[in-house]
Amino acid sequence: MPTPTPAPRKPTEADSSSDRLRSFARYSGIGIQMLATIGLSTWAGYWLDGHFQTKTPWFTVALMLLGLFAALYNVIRSVTKDQ
Repeated sequence: MPTPTPAPRKPTEADSSSDRLRSFARYSGIGIQMLATIGLSTWAGYWLDGHFQTKTPWFTVALMLLGLFAALYNVIRSVTKDQ
């Protein structure tokens, strides 16, 4: 004899607010991670420019762009992973 399936549960107000809070926490975490990646790579480039005493900030520009592309890659990967 087949077992009866339970009726689908209707979403409540608490479910909606917890989903919004979970989404907010997830996306704000992604933003903080992006900021940290770009900031740390820019700082590393700035430090390298000072260490090697370069006249133009090539390390800063190169590492900032590398950090930007790495951060964008992580954002795209984490957003498309759950869909």
